[in-house]
Amino acid sequence: MQKRQTDAVNRVRQEALAGLRDLRLDVAVKGIAPRALPMTLGEIGNRGWSLLTGDLTMPVATLRRSTLEANSRWMRAFIEKNGIAIAPHGKTTLAPQLFDLQERDGAWAITVSNVQQVALCRRFGFDRIIIANQVVGRSEIDYLVSEEARSPALELFCLVDSDEGVQRFAAAGKDASRIGLLIEVGVPGGRTGVRDLASALSLARAVRSAGLSLRGIEGFEGILATPTEVDAFLDRLAEVTAACRAERLFVPGQPIIVSAGGTAYYDRVAARLAPHQDAAIRIVTRSGCYLTHDSGGYDHAFRDIAARDQTHALPEGGPRAALNVWTYVQSRPEPGLAILAMGRRDVGFDAGLPTPLLWYREGTHERPIAIAGGHAVTALNDQHAYMTCPADSALAVGDIVGFGISHPCTTFDKWQVLFVIDDDYRVVDAIKTFF
Repeated sequence: MQKRQTDAVNRVRQEALAGLRDLRLDVAVKGIAPRALPMTLGEIGNRGWSLLTGDLTMPVATLRRSTLEANSRWMRAFIEKNGIAIAPHGKTTLAPQLFDLQERDGAWAITVSNVQQVALCRRFGFDRIIIANQVVGRSEIDYLVSEEARSPALELFCLVDSDEGVQRFAAAGKDASRIGLLIEVGVPGGRTGVRDLASALSLARAVRSAGLSLRGIEGFEGILATPTEVDAFLDRLAEVTAACRAERLFVPGQPIIVSAGGTAYYDRVAARLAPHQDAAIRIVTRSGCYLTHDSGGYDHAFRDIAARDQTHALPEGGPRAALNVWTYVQSRPEPGLAILAMGRRDVGFDAGLPTPLLWYREGTHERPIAIAGGHAVTALNDQHAYMTCPADSALAVGDIVGFGISHPCTTFDKWQVLFVIDDDYRVVDAIKTFF
């Protein structure tokens, strides 16, 4: 029975991904020259396009294939080395093609933020999903319950942090008991989640009294400022888990899920929670940004991870930036200033302005080269970037500049399609997002 269900899920996945390649694109998609349209998503990688020869319109967002695949393999090595699981947060990319890569490289589940994202995962055949929020709307809960009822292979997990949240699930009827609830633990002054052990135990008892299924404990540590604070928070997750387990509040015979760990602190999850793991407990980290990494905040975070690794928990190497945004120098109105055709509509800026990394001039360079120091983006308009330049900068109108970004989430959501390039900057595939 289990094999038949797995085969059916795989068929749904492959049919949906194949259908995605047949998706017809129009002028709403940035990066494709209007003269090339209409075309399908699957045709993009077969056109022989190059990033460097004017085949794409600028600005354009790219993913380097070799780096993307190396990052995925690296995280698989990390979770295997530490004996934990990963449910990468899908809201980072909202790209089922990348979810598929992550699952093929060992992801135990996909994490999402809301019911629309659950529906996207279901459309593409993903059958183990963590909703990293408390769902409270009637129509949203009804959808989750009905989806569980009609899909025997589906495992849904959802957070609760209040009696009201529990009662909203209980009101959906007995079929709501198929959804695994995770008690969310938070911090005073922070975001969602119960604030102390007593509240967590009271809520766990309420889940059981309502006839619902308590499957584990969850927390988000990313709002904390230091590894010491993170460790204390993770210790509290372990304490809550042990207390609920002592009262036999979890569903018997099912793994107890203990989940934490965004992209900045998955190493602490391995160091602090993995020692509590036994046959009954599954430790699940939820890093999403490792797949594309970045050239800003998460790059700095990984350097911190590597510096504090005292347990040799990290595999050799580490994630590198696969995501870049490229555009033309549009104007050199003053000696120390370049204006580029890229702005807030194209690149994230919530965690830092884009960083100029490479530049290319057709007929002069074989491939992009490192940009000299002293070039820096200082401001963005909707469609323009202001970049200061050294007095002797060689940049001219028409040159291409490649930028690193900080925080992939808020660059992905600006692109319907990202272009996958090989190490020679040829376009070999395309990734569709669903923001």
